[in-house]
Amino acid sequence: MDSRVATTAVRWFFPALVIAGSIAAGPTAQAREKLDEAARAQRAVQVLRDIQAIPESAIPDKLFDEARAVVVVPDTLKIGFIFGGRRGEGLMSVRRPDGSWSAPSFVKLTGGSIGLQAGVQSADIVMVFHTDRGLDSIVAGKFTLGADAGVAAGPVGRTASASTDAQLKAEIWSWSRARGLFAGVAVDGAALSIDDTANERVYGEGSTPRMIFEGRTPTRTPNALVDFSDALEEAAAAAHARRSDSVAPAAASATPNVAPAASAAPPAQEVAAPATAPAAPNSTITTEALPETPAKKP
Repeated sequence: MDSRVATTAVRWFFPALVIAGSIAAGPTAQAREKLDEAARAQRAVQVLRDIQAIPESAIPDKLFDEARAVVVVPDTLKIGFIFGGRRGEGLMSVRRPDGSWSAPSFVKLTGGSIGLQAGVQSADIVMVFHTDRGLDSIVAGKFTLGADAGVAAGPVGRTASASTDAQLKAEIWSWSRARGLFAGVAVDGAALSIDDTANERVYGEGSTPRMIFEGRTPTRTPNALVDFSDALEEAAAAAHARRSDSVAPAAASATPNVAPAASAAPPAQEVAAPATAPAAPNSTITTEALPETPAKKP
């Protein structure tokens, strides 16, 4: 009898132990995954701030000031020796109608070929959306760079501007930072997709990119993700301020050039007055002189 009791106890003990272990490990695993998402956000913030801190290697002010969305994918890793495909996880925020930046959605960048130097295994990728066309596709779930939206290597430097035909036609500009060098790179063929799993872990079950961008998620945006939006706000505001400052001096310097021309006009009238004064009583002279006024334009 005792042996049967012992056997039954053993039979139930191990399954119960496994279940208890699973229950205990569940929250721990979820907490660890949330920490991973927070770390991903912190890396993205650091990449953005590092890039914008150096004027000569920053994203041009014009592009940042007019950006519709920004994607930062830190530490993309090479996943193939032959084809050079890469994989990375990052964040994406969009600019709202009022000019502010939304909470970020988690995204993935996979496949494709990224034009990096030989031997580079890890690189930070930054993309700036110039139009809403690509945004509609990414909100739907996934799109391919270069196919669903035109992409080009972005110019570098705060005062730089798009100049080549490819850059002028691009809807998305892309850059990479590897080994301390920030440069424009082509990311044709890479797929940018929404990381729904990460979004639901952080923002709550059922959270979609549109809900995140519009601020309608079940849970409050974590501080690490708020930092990303704040970094974009700071960078965009600084870019806009610099552009405004550069326009103001140009307008001010143009004003003095107009004044001398206006002051030179009265002497010309004073010289002409004596010549016409004797003929003033005759009205026909006045009417004949009118057609000749256009000749004074040169």
